[in-house]
Amino acid sequence: MRYLLCLLALSLNAAPRVVTIGPVKAPRGVEVLALPGTDAQFPPTGVAYRENAVAHQVWRGIAGFAPDVVLTAVPMPALAVALQGQVPVVTKLPKRIEPSPMSLERARRLRRTPAQLAAELAKVYGRELNDVAYIPAFAVWGRQRLGEDVSALVAPYLNGTKDSLAKHTASHFSGHLLFAALGHTERVRAAADLAITEQSLHNEMSDSVFMGCPLLASAGRAEAALAHLTFMEKLCLRKDGLYRHSPLNEAAWGRGNAFPALGLALMIPALPAPDRARPIAAFTALINALLPYQTRDGLWRQVIDHPTAYEEFSATAMLGVAIRIGIREGWLKGLRYTRAADRAWEAINARTASDGTLLDVCESTGKQKTLEDYLGRAAIYGIDPRGGAMALFLATERNSKSVQ
Repeated sequence: MRYLLCLLALSLNAAPRVVTIGPVKAPRGVEVLALPGTDAQFPPTGVAYRENAVAHQVWRGIAGFAPDVVLTAVPMPALAVALQGQVPVVTKLPKRIEPSPMSLERARRLRRTPAQLAAELAKVYGRELNDVAYIPAFAVWGRQRLGEDVSALVAPYLNGTKDSLAKHTASHFSGHLLFAALGHTERVRAAADLAITEQSLHNEMSDSVFMGCPLLASAGRAEAALAHLTFMEKLCLRKDGLYRHSPLNEAAWGRGNAFPALGLALMIPALPAPDRARPIAAFTALINALLPYQTRDGLWRQVIDHPTAYEEFSATAMLGVAIRIGIREGWLKGLRYTRAADRAWEAINARTASDGTLLDVCESTGKQKTLEDYLGRAAIYGIDPRGGAMALFLATERNSKSVQ
């Protein structure tokens, strides 16, 4: 409540928000986002950000910043037409800058409580469970945490109508955490048995800390969970404390670090108390390595330590969950963690429309050969099940009335 009151007070007294495009002198007394000039068409075509990169940077930069006015060095009629009714595009600032419809929408979003955002997302995401992989399963779990009845969705997997592990991948292992949350341990143990038998499913990717460790811990296989963590650390943990996505290169992919952080956060409470010290230390070290890379807008980038990589939605949501769990469980103590969690929440809330549209979710990504391959992964602006599941999970984690 205190955070919401502070946020409301800030919004009522906020300086005007101005996007500048091209060589324009930033005016005083306003909050500014400077973007490069371009003569591209708007809305831009091609895949963001590997095609028409500058145009997408401008278009999505405006969407994320939600200014009251866009100030351009030269007339940009195509941009003005594309933004008509949302935000004015001018070459000279008016004497008085009024709130734009776009900035008012941002302020409305930021006033949403976690329960309100979760309720909106639950209308779009988690409505079906055709496969118990982590993306649909976490969305359904998010609805369950909100207090909604999801029994009809899971029933076919419990009564034998459907086999939750018929065509399993590593993603199905973390998906079976849904059954752990619902108390259906038989499905959890069955998945854990497969995870132990088919260890090659990790595919050398840091994702596997999330895919395997929490499931093994939830199934009572603490020794296997800790052994898998050690194996993945040796394979993917860099000397600076960040995770490379795979041994193919050193790129610290955004979700490739969010997966281990959230995996550890979900794994540790499921372990017996005597087995928690080492993974708590690993979790704390990872969060401490990640905190310096949170951007001014509260996000983490598509490649964590690459300053020109785009700010990525799903990794931010997952890290927001992980940090909140760490604070709740007492592993993370100090104002800097609370601030990081609050800033991540504000970023996700601001970039989530009520219809479930999300800004800049990295597409599905296997291990890539080069840094450039990670930088070129498509950034989705629209409905996205992966980002929606994790935003819903974050909202329910922050909602004090969530079913735990």
